[in-house]
Parts: sequence; structure tokens; C-alpha cells
Amino acid sequence: MNGTEQTGLRTETEVKSPGRWLALSVLVLAVLLVAVDATVLGLATPSLSEDLKPSGNQLLWIGDIYSFVIAGLLVSMGSLGDRIGRKKLLLVGATAFGAVSVLNAYATSPEMMIVARALLGVAGATLMPSTLALIRNIFHDPKERSLAIGIWGATASAGAAVGPVIGGFLLQHFYWGSVFLINLPVMLVLVIVGSKLLPESKNPVAGPWDLPSVGLSLVGIIGIVYAIKELASHGATAGAGLAAALGAAALYAFVRRQLTLTAPLLDMRLFRHRGFSGAVLADLLTVFGLSGLVFFLSQFLQLVQGREPLEAGLAELPAAIGAVVTGLVAGRYARRYSVRTVVTGGLAAIGLALGVLTLVHQETGYPLLGAALLVVGLGAGFSFTVTADVILSSVPKEQAGSASAVSETAYELGAALGIALLGSIVTGVYRGFTVPAGVPAPVADAAHESLGGAVEAAKTLDPQTAHTVVGAAQDAFVDGLRLASGVGAAVLLATAVAAWFLLRGQRLHDGAGH
Repeated sequence: MNGTEQTGLRTETEVKSPGRWLALSVLVLAVLLVAVDATVLGLATPSLSEDLKPSGNQLLWIGDIYSFVIAGLLVSMGSLGDRIGRKKLLLVGATAFGAVSVLNAYATSPEMMIVARALLGVAGATLMPSTLALIRNIFHDPKERSLAIGIWGATASAGAAVGPVIGGFLLQHFYWGSVFLINLPVMLVLVIVGSKLLPESKNPVAGPWDLPSVGLSLVGIIGIVYAIKELASHGATAGAGLAAALGAAALYAFVRRQLTLTAPLLDMRLFRHRGFSGAVLADLLTVFGLSGLVFFLSQFLQLVQGREPLEAGLAELPAAIGAVVTGLVAGRYARRYSVRTVVTGGLAAIGLALGVLTLVHQETGYPLLGAALLVVGLGAGFSFTVTADVILSSVPKEQAGSASAVSETAYELGAALGIALLGSIVTGVYRGFTVPAGVPAPVADAAHESLGGAVEAAKTLDPQTAHTVVGAAQDAFVDGLRLASGVGAAVLLATAVAAWFLLRGQRLHDGAGH
């Protein structure tokens, strides 16, 4: 290596050191907001239901559409960032995210809320892949990069669990729209500081952005997720079959198109790498377990155990603490032992914790719930951080946007599927409960829509009947929660076994530069 090259390397890795970590703090801020916004609504559900009066189905859409749209657009946005510049996309996305948050905060009907959440998803999709791709380009030393990804991963996992605490505090003191207005000051800081500190990076030979591919990936992912949601809620309906067929056809066309394009939106050859595919699967199902659990436990703690929103949010904090603790050391452990040991262990821990929740009943004490949440957080921190590192380090730097978009798509798809599938199991079981004779039909219908609906509707009845209706509704909800936990446990434990084989021989890089 000659003197010029050495100087160049030193400029890259030493002189920029303080700026690099400051830049990381800005990126982490963006991730935190997107992750918080995926779960912050869980706690607001009871007060939002009271205000906007959505049906059970509309309520699930309000909860899910954000993650669906993000998942459907991430690959496209990651690819757009590679082309126009990741910093530019991040700053435009942050500005849009702030503006659309205001629309969410002041929605006046369930339909308006669903549209506002979808638009927030479009803005969110511009933020996530840019953050991880910029980390890949800012941190050249693999060990430093592992730590940076650890901080990023811990923030993404913790954000999902911190959402309920922030939401709980705001809901205790302000109206439900405040959970969106907190985005504004954070986005302002991100845009001002990010425009000064972040370096611009793009793929110099990316080629044009292919709009038909964008449409196909969006239709494909939303179609498949919608079908799963319908199947879980209403069984095999014609609508679910049509959505599944449309989604599968769109994804098939998307894959075929990527294989023929000279500059594809997503390089499908990445999936020939066994470690890459295994990491994506583990990534997706880690978040599936984490977000599904946080979503229905928020309702259990409030509507079954009668906790205030802030108390319920704080009760879920062990998941965030666990994710941060293991997220920061995951890279080190993966190097010392092996990638597959750490990821498999993380997945198995989440599976076992979900298995324990099949024993939950109305009077279950907090120690059991808190311990289960802590174990889920510890497992998620290990699994999620190491898989993100594997995905990112297995591609050339120029494709960082596309690779990080795959990692992000797995994250958001996992969040959407966790809420859709596990939430729909809870809803499906819940709707089967019997309302006592003599209860007026409108009240019975409202009670069957959702547990929040049952609690609200029961206020119009005499105390004795109200107590019976709410008690039956709570029992049904707990039955659904136990079944959903069992299904989640089975999925996570099966994934742990698959990851053990798929990640065989996979290593994190040690040398300088890659």
C-alpha cells in the first residue's frame, strides 16, 4: 500500500471519527421514530376507538396499514436512495414524515385515519433503508460497523417496545393525537443536523429507477399480507383468495422482471447466498414475535388487567431494556462463538417466552409477564442485530441501499404479520364469546367487534349485566391471547431450527475494509 492510499485510509477511519458517531446519532433518531410509530398506536387504541368509533376491521387496518405500506415500498425506496442519494432521500422523507404526522393527529374519521397512516408509511419507507445504507458507507471497519449496527438494531427493537411508554405518558396527559405530534420536533432536529453532518452516498452505476417494479412489489406484498389477515379473521373467503392470487402473481412478475433488468430494483442473486436468505428469514420472524406480543399485551394490560396507559407502557419496558443490552454486545458474541449460535439462541429465547405466555390468565401477576417480555427483548436484540450485520456485510458497498432495504422489509413485514396474524387469531377467538341473553343487539354487536368496544358498550347497561358482558369478553380475549402465544412460540422455535442449518459457516468480518 503506498503513502497516498494510507493517508486516504486514515482520513476515512481516524480523522472522521467524531463526526461518524455524531452522524450515527442522527440516523438512530430516524429509526427510533419509525419504530416507535409502529407500536405507539397500540396503547392509543381504546381512546381512539372511543373518539373515531372504527369497526373491528377498520381498527386492524389503522394498526397495520402503516407497516404494510412501509414493507411494500422499502425495496423501491432503498433502490431510489442508491440512485438519487441516500442523504437526499432521508431528508426529504423526514420532512414528509413530520408533515403527515399532523394529518394523523387531527384525523376525524376511521377512513381518514387509515389514509393518513398509509401516507405516514410512504414517508417512513424513505427513512429506514437510507439509515442502514449510510451506516454501511460511514463505517468502513467491520468491528466498528458491527457496533454501529448494534446501536441501530438496539434502537429499532427498543423503539418498538418504547412506543407504548411514550404513548402511555402522552395519553395520560393529552388526547390520542399527541402520539403523532411528538414526531415534529424530532424530525426538525433530524433535518437540521442531518443536512450538516451526514455524507451523501449513492451507487454511481445504478441505472434508471424502474416504476413497474415499484408497483409490482407494492401490490405483491400488500396482497399477500392482506390475504393472511383476512384468512386469520374470517377464514377462507373469496376476498382472501383473490388477494393471495393477486399478491403471488405480482411478486412472481416482480422476481421475473428483476432477473431481466440490467439495473434491477433488487438483485435477486443475493438470495442464492444461504446465509443472506437465512438472515432475512430470522430477521422477519424475530420482529414477528416481538411486535405481535407488544401489540396484544398492550390491550391485555389495559383492558383485562385495568392498568392506566402509562403503567401499561412501563410494564412493557423490559422488552426494550433486553433488546438494548444484547443489541450492543451481539456482534462481539457472534464473533466469539458463531453467527448461527447467537441467532438461533435469540430466536429460541423468543419462542420459549411466547410459550410461557400460553399459561397467562386474567389474574397473572406481573413478574411472569415482565420476565417473558425481558427474555423476548434479549432474544430480539441478539437475533435482529446479528442478522442485520450479516445482510449488510454480504453485499458490495454500492448495493448497501438494496441490501438494507431487504433487511428493513423483513423488519416491517415481520411487524405487519405479527400484528395481522397473531392479532387476527386473538380477534377470531374473541368474537366467539357468548353475550348474555337480554343484552340489546347494538350492544352485543359492539361487544363482539373488539374488547375496547365491549368495555365502552357495557357502560350503557345496568352494573350487573355490564359486569357479566365485560367478564365474558375479557375471558375470550385471554383465550385468544393464549392461542396466539402458542402459535407464535411454534413459529419461532421452528425458525430457530431452520436458522441453525441456514447460517452454518456464516461469519462476521474482522479485517479493516471489506
